[in-house]
Amino acid sequence: MRLPERRRRPSETEPMKIAQISPLYEAVPPKLYGGTERVVAHLSDALVQAGHDVTLFAAGDANTRATLAPMRDQAIRLDPAPLKSDLAAHLAMLDEVRQRADEFDILHFHIDLLHFPFFQDMPWRTLTTLHGRLDLKDLPEAYACWPQFPLASISDHQRRPIPSANWAGTVYHGMPPEQYEFSPTPRGGYLAFLGRISPEKRVDRAIEIARRAGLPLRIAAKVDTVDRAYFHDEIEPLLSTPGVEYIGEISDEQKSDFLGGAVALLFPIDWPEPFGLVMIEAMACGTPVIAWNCGSVPEVLDHGVTGVIVDDMDHAVDAVQAVARYDRGRIRARFEQRFSSAAMARRYVELYWRVLEQGGTRIRLTA
Repeated sequence: MRLPERRRRPSETEPMKIAQISPLYEAVPPKLYGGTERVVAHLSDALVQAGHDVTLFAAGDANTRATLAPMRDQAIRLDPAPLKSDLAAHLAMLDEVRQRADEFDILHFHIDLLHFPFFQDMPWRTLTTLHGRLDLKDLPEAYACWPQFPLASISDHQRRPIPSANWAGTVYHGMPPEQYEFSPTPRGGYLAFLGRISPEKRVDRAIEIARRAGLPLRIAAKVDTVDRAYFHDEIEPLLSTPGVEYIGEISDEQKSDFLGGAVALLFPIDWPEPFGLVMIEAMACGTPVIAWNCGSVPEVLDHGVTGVIVDDMDHAVDAVQAVARYDRGRIRARFEQRFSSAAMARRYVELYWRVLEQGGTRIRLTA
């Protein structure tokens, strides 16, 4: 396995050869709900826009500026086949990446730790972004088995369950500003909930906030199979509340209208959210966010500028009137400054080079 030829920090005109390895569950970007694959899509496009040579290993229905290496005919979730194996699909993809590894300067994985056994002889040529929660039994022991792999977190808070892991850096998610239309006024006059209906997302809180604030609530959300009983037992009865409208999943093309028309996005979560992509989607439209003080929320929101961070229902209801007076142009500007896809790509390129430089130093010292 060859060593990377470059050890100095590159100039702006020096391209890298980068492999992006995506999960196969959703299209890249997703056709409906989906977080990780959406981030991979925007990162890949932004890296290409910056002049890098990017190959995307993903399902064949991806829409990308990168060179697509199709690993499956279509994403798993919307595949109508009644029987399918996500494990088999991902293992086959990893075999292909392994065979082509010498083509790239860096291999950027977005599939948790599944690839570790395949790439134990070249961990210093990899970066693994962890996209999910880490407070799960078995995870600390598993990451301790492969401490040589450099990891990227999507918020500092995400690291807390495994602080001793080999963290190389934190890179916040980014989105392309041109994909979201700025709305200077909340023309719809409603509150919005966007995402997934599950116990930890607390759409029940959103319904109560809207009721007490005297505003309509529009809910654009998916219901996973595992959450169907919760939806039918706990949430469906609440949807008959006056002013509550459940519209189901929406596409990227519908988000600007949905989020831009809202007085605020409600993000009343009850779990250690690793990032919360919907918060920056709302900010891109100029829409403020009312969010519970959980997980990454204090890192993503600028309290009093792009939204309000609350700890209880009374403060959440009071915040509705407060955020209605916010400068939506300032919210959009803060999004462009902190959470554009170009900014995300720049930070990842810096991290790629840091990983390669440190890996090369370790190899020279132990050779």
